[in-house]
Amino acid sequence: MTAWRFARPPGLPLPQPTGEALPFFAALKESRLVIQRCAACGTLSHPPRAMCGTCQGTAFEWEPMRGQGAVYSYAITHQAVHPAFVDHTPMATVEVELAEGPRLVSNLVDVPPAEVRIGLAVEVVFEEVGDGVVLPLFRRA
Repeated sequence: MTAWRFARPPGLPLPQPTGEALPFFAALKESRLVIQRCAACGTLSHPPRAMCGTCQGTAFEWEPMRGQGAVYSYAITHQAVHPAFVDHTPMATVEVELAEGPRLVSNLVDVPPAEVRIGLAVEVVFEEVGDGVVLPLFRRA
């Protein structure tokens, strides 16, 4: 198998960021990865939310992340789950544990699916997928 490279397949809808997620997506456009930090208790959390899951605080700051981490969990998709993915499988969806602690779900690029492993060191790459939307993807570090 060859390494899968992310390219937004025609017909695949783009994320429509709203509310709490707007600062996250705005930072991605600047090639920065930021994670929400509760101003009251300091808990880092992703995805962005209106209330802290630890202390129920509602004030947040945005903490810059280095973008380095490791694959915590993954799934290799072999069957297209949307018509737009017919020519884009197999692909690796990964849960990455960032060096700072929080986890986020993304896609792993430029790594053959047979080489994906829990613990694989990865780093973020920022890829524009259309209409000014930038996503954080990961590659082998």
